[in-house]
Amino acid sequence: MPMQFKYKNVVAACLLSTLPMAAHAQVSDNVVKIGVLGDQSGMMADLSGQLGVEAVKMAIEDFGGTVLGEPIEVVSADHQNKVDAGLSIARRWYENESVDMILDVPNSAIALAVQDLTRQKKRVVIYTSAGSGELTGKACSPNGIHWTYDTYAYATGVASGVTDDGGKSWFFVTSDYAFGHSLERDASAVVKARGGEVLGSVRHPISTSDFSSFLLQAQASKAQVIGLANGSGDTINSIKQAFEFGIMGSKQRVAALFMSIVDVRSLGLEYAQGLNLVEPFYWDQDDKARQWSERFFKRTGRMPSMVQASNYGATMHYLNAIKAAGTDASEPVLKKMHETPINDFMTDNGSIRADGRVMRDLYLFQVKKPAESKRDWDYYKLVRKIPAEQAFRPLNQGGCPLVQQ
Repeated sequence: MPMQFKYKNVVAACLLSTLPMAAHAQVSDNVVKIGVLGDQSGMMADLSGQLGVEAVKMAIEDFGGTVLGEPIEVVSADHQNKVDAGLSIARRWYENESVDMILDVPNSAIALAVQDLTRQKKRVVIYTSAGSGELTGKACSPNGIHWTYDTYAYATGVASGVTDDGGKSWFFVTSDYAFGHSLERDASAVVKARGGEVLGSVRHPISTSDFSSFLLQAQASKAQVIGLANGSGDTINSIKQAFEFGIMGSKQRVAALFMSIVDVRSLGLEYAQGLNLVEPFYWDQDDKARQWSERFFKRTGRMPSMVQASNYGATMHYLNAIKAAGTDASEPVLKKMHETPINDFMTDNGSIRADGRVMRDLYLFQVKKPAESKRDWDYYKLVRKIPAEQAFRPLNQGGCPLVQQ
């Protein structure tokens, strides 16, 4: 894709430095350490969790266990969906435990806090599970890479399809933190741009168990579409309770702006059948995906989610960049990561933009009916591929201070 934007001086200094490298390969402290900061006990544990750590270990083993002659180690922690806890862990890892790169980071509020800390500490962070588009917008950083998906791509992909299919009036049930706010904002913009209207919204606490009052407000709005601007356990509970209130199957439609294969599994095909969703990866989408996923299944007993697959791919890209740079120092490693195409079992010719956004194709899937599923984990039918340039926000519209026209 032709380069339409140029780096400011700060990006040139951080990512495109041509300072001479050391004469020999070196790892600053005789170990390359990766920290997986995740949700291991809350509503997003199925999306990554302990199996996300296993995916990183699998990548390290496949890489050979060492890089530049030094061992590769992984540490992990549960941030418990608390910003102060997540930031404290990240700070301890950087300052006391020589962690070179932090990975995963579900919960966008925590991710935004870690983004700022990582910039200060001049390390590397790769977000495989956080969704907020602000990570490559106003809060972008030369040290941060947004790997898997974002709220802009998911919200616009689902909202455009539903609006074009006749769902012109919307009411949002929104998780009250950065991720949900971003989903609602981006989907609302698409609805309005396509001639629809937003009749209102209501916000709920993260990880709530009772959606009755929120769903009743949405039902009373008479909107054609109830947009669920939440994720994981909150989306599952929203849909189940929408069935109980008779909303599912009524004249009102429910559109889940963020869903993954683990959510479909938790819901079951009886509840999830017919839902459209966007994902960057499905274990059965092609031979490469199937081969790696079957290996993961033998190791864990489950097919991988998009985040678990991303943890593997991001780890391999990072380690290959260290090898190519001849050092684990952040600046030359980030430079190599940005200039090297991403090609693996879930990405064809991906690239990292100046704002940190990984450009990859996404896919619109429809959940199968129970009778269409031939085996366990056989859940999706491909509707269409969404090319990266269509899926993600244009570089000049994000407000990232690292780029300018």
